[in-house]
Amino acid sequence: MAFSIDELTRKAKDVVNRTADRTKDAAELVKINVAIAGEQKELDKNYRAIGEWFVSEYEGEIPDAVRETVEAVNASKEKIAELENSKPVKEEPAAEVQAESVVGKKCPICGAESDSKFCPQCGAPMGE
Repeated sequence: MAFSIDELTRKAKDVVNRTADRTKDAAELVKINVAIAGEQKELDKNYRAIGEWFVSEYEGEIPDAVRETVEAVNASKEKIAELENSKPVKEEPAAEVQAESVVGKKCPICGAESDSKFCPQCGAPMGE
């Protein structure tokens, strides 16, 4: 069976076109997956904000359905506070401390200071 140059060229172009289409489809799939991951992160952040609001708003009046989860959250908060208090104290020059406190905004959820749009600790919007 003999192949002509034209037939070989046509088959090569077909393979290249199929490969290009598959690459384009794969790139589109990656783009969609990245968008989904971004939206999932946003959803998780909003659920976290709702949960933090709920725990702070209904302290002492927690429904039985979420009582164990709230108790676990409170236990984690206590453990974090203990660990924070066990950190060695690092002395900073007074000028740096003052400059940091003037620049940063305080997070409405966790109280961390930052000059960014979102809190670096909990991810909540820092507000205006």
